Amino acid sequence: MSNVIACIDGSSMAPGVCDAASWASQQLNCPLSLLHVLDKSEFPTASQHNLSGNLGLDTQTHLLEKMVELDEQRNRLALEQGKLMLNEAQARASRAGAQQISTRQRHGNLVETLTADQNDMRLLVMGRQGEAHDKMSETIGSQLESVIRTITQPILIALPEFTAPERIMFAYDGSATAHKALTTLAGSPLFKGLACHLVMVNTDTDEHRKSLAEGLGVLEAAGFKCESALLQGDIHQALREYRETHHIDLLVMGAYGHSRIRQFLVGSTTTSMISRSQIPLLLLR
Repeated sequence: MSNVIACIDGSSMAPGVCDAASWASQQLNCPLSLLHVLDKSEFPTASQHNLSGNLGLDTQTHLLEKMVELDEQRNRLALEQGKLMLNEAQARASRAGAQQISTRQRHGNLVETLTADQNDMRLLVMGRQGEAHDKMSETIGSQLESVIRTITQPILIALPEFTAPERIMFAYDGSATAHKALTTLAGSPLFKGLACHLVMVNTDTDEHRKSLAEGLGVLEAAGFKCESALLQGDIHQALREYRETHHIDLLVMGAYGHSRIRQFLVGSTTTSMISRSQIPLLLLR
């Protein structure tokens, strides 16, 4: 069975990641896998050290060997810290009602680890920033940027605090790919029972209104209570103002063809939207 995979670290985002993943696993009725990855670039193993340089003196060899020993000790401490974080996350998820919770710790590269896990991944949950960017409130982590470019499964981006959403907003452009994503979302139990706002930011034409109405029909046929809106202007500003006015709890976005939404998602506006957002975001590829 596919899992909800949550990336756990020591950042301030960890509680929100854990709570969001716990909620999603219950909505999807699937196991929750809590993952902590020790980056091999920050925590090298002994085999990664090159001791074959111009050593010359025995003292140099001894110093290099001592460096390896200290790195190994540091790695052991990091592994123990990782276990403690995973244990706390598991206890938190259990208190939140999640079932079938497992923990994993890996020593390697996060993107490579997640890529290898994609066949068993139904949803990935990550924090907006990791430990390296934890004090930068309007910054998205470099790991998250790499994951967004690489992973094809849905990614839920969490903030430090998470509350189960009641109202979601789907940023829609009417393309065939967007319609497919909307159909998939409509058939998923993730947002069952929630109020949904289908929002398009584009010129006010009959074609765009028809496309929006078709999308609305898909959601209503699936039992969603829906509202729709065709907005004009800057995408970032239009979505932000709509979110604030309608008290949206979670934003759903996707990379659709070569539309304005795609430019919004994969360009600098994406970074701006993610970094400034006051609510979680679900990214669809």
